[in-house]
Amino acid sequence: MDLKGFDRPGSPTAGGTRSVKVMIAGGFGTGKTTMVRSVSDIKPLTTEETLTQASADVDHLIGVADKTQTTVSLDFGKISLNDTLMLYLFGTPGQERFWFLWNGLFKGALGAVVLVDTRRLASSFRAIEEMERQRVPFVIALNVFPDSRPYPVEEIRDALDIGPHTPVVAFDARDRTASRDVLVTLIRHLKDRSAAALEPR
Repeated sequence: MDLKGFDRPGSPTAGGTRSVKVMIAGGFGTGKTTMVRSVSDIKPLTTEETLTQASADVDHLIGVADKTQTTVSLDFGKISLNDTLMLYLFGTPGQERFWFLWNGLFKGALGAVVLVDTRRLASSFRAIEEMERQRVPFVIALNVFPDSRPYPVEEIRDALDIGPHTPVVAFDARDRTASRDVLVTLIRHLKDRSAAALEPR
């Protein structure tokens, strides 16, 4: 992947590597922690806690009844896409009671991956709204669960009210290669946006 001309990542670090902050966002139980764990080059930092009966009224488990843990602050990992580009991954908490943390996490982010569970599309509406409010470019990653039904991409776009220029890809968050490919899609999307902004009008 040629990344020359991609002029918005952070300043070069030792060895000429540029670092980019990327958000991994989405609704509760969409696979954010799983993606960070599967793709990170280092052992990721996670802040998961066990779900208890005390949270039953606020952590709605419809569609994710077998979920036993939840992120209460953030997930952090990093991956080198090549010799010149390092991505720092920040996974957001999905539950509404932790959304107040999002503003701080988004500071300095160049782009984002929004994970979507097609069985529960509404769970990621808030994440998409936040991307648009923060003006953070993003791609939609449809996490394919074993009982997920396949839907045409255009149906997903309509349901999420996503424009034609936002990439929508399906992947398995447990698979390192698939997760890496999603991040490559995001970087290409950012490059395309950067090039378009420089075109004469």
